[in-house]
Amino acid sequence: MSGGLRAGSDQGAIGRRAAADAGGPTAPNAPAVAIWDGRIIGVAGLADLERALGAEGYPIGRFERLDARGGAVTPGLVDPHTHLLFAGSREGELELRQRGAAYLEILAAGGGILATVAATRGASSETLAVHGRRWLGEMLGHGVTTIEAKSGYGLDLATELRLLEIAHHLGREGPIEVVPTWLGAHAVPPEFRGRPDGTESYVRHLLDEQLPGIAAQGRAVAADVFCEEGVFTADQSRRVLMAAAALGLRPRLHADELTPSGGAELAAEIGATTADHLATPSDAGIAALAAAAADGRPVVATLLPATTWFLMKDRHAPARTFIDAGVPVAIGTDFNPGTSPTPSLPLAMTAACLNLRMSPDEVLAAVTINAAQALGLADEIGSLEPGKQADLVVWKVPTSRQIPYWPAADLVRTVVKRGEVVLAEA
Repeated sequence: MSGGLRAGSDQGAIGRRAAADAGGPTAPNAPAVAIWDGRIIGVAGLADLERALGAEGYPIGRFERLDARGGAVTPGLVDPHTHLLFAGSREGELELRQRGAAYLEILAAGGGILATVAATRGASSETLAVHGRRWLGEMLGHGVTTIEAKSGYGLDLATELRLLEIAHHLGREGPIEVVPTWLGAHAVPPEFRGRPDGTESYVRHLLDEQLPGIAAQGRAVAADVFCEEGVFTADQSRRVLMAAAALGLRPRLHADELTPSGGAELAAEIGATTADHLATPSDAGIAALAAAAADGRPVVATLLPATTWFLMKDRHAPARTFIDAGVPVAIGTDFNPGTSPTPSLPLAMTAACLNLRMSPDEVLAAVTINAAQALGLADEIGSLEPGKQADLVVWKVPTSRQIPYWPAADLVRTVVKRGEVVLAEA
């Protein structure tokens, strides 16, 4: 799989190379990937690749050999939307939803995000780091090599800074690469809710105190806002994201998850890197994203089908409409303790096939090159081509089309990050 952003009729164009076409995985010219100093330097048939590299002066005898044993090889998976760091759990909300409670009703009653905020504020940094390592290990076992990790469970400057610092530190530890995003505008915290102008007061706090502090710390690379009815309006979201962009943070947003909130329109207007959720976009929002893509300013539509499934919603993001309109689509887990408590990107791939009607090839592009684009990393990761970082997965199945076909199965044989084997089947 090589090349850039996938959209429209090319969403599923992954450039498949099959070992069977070369005579099988043990054939002299079976598909191969060559890596040197953590970078991909060639993708071709083995015999052709050895001749080309030898002609370029590479010492062929010094290359270690990793036999895929007939398994599919893909780029390392990229999860473009996670809430990695939090304390506590919210399993009680599952039963509340089964009894008919709506998401915003739970939030208004002090549950939902606010319950996790209370637990996270009270947790030590070491506790949060241990928790993060645990879930990063789970993600690695599912073939994920890069994730985005949001803050957003602090909602005060001190805790938000702490969450971003931990995310940065975990990324430095590796092996998974972690891209920190500030999500101070995730909800209005309890200390502001009792005020007559609570939401607006909190927005001013974000602009005057949190954003300058976040920018000074230098850990976050992007800023996110939950643009939704009952949370932050499109105008409030615009103010926060424009201020963040002025400080060098890439704008992205939770858009139109529960109701048409103007999020898709706002994402197109301000040139956000990605608009996420998009389960209920308006026709105008879809048109705005399509126009931005046609104008060479694509906003990635990062869809989160595991969330819609876990919330027991009947309405799913209109992936086929986005694809037909030329809007690039990515898929993420939305890993969080309330509405998508799964670290499995392959499970989200299955949900995308079943509920969003995406093909397995379209979904693979959505969790590799398009997800990398959503993180601003498409020049570095997301495809197997010379010059890119050597992040790849060897699977136990012979074709990537079987990854979403076997939900919850243990399918990963080997994970390579920056040219090093970081997970191998025992």
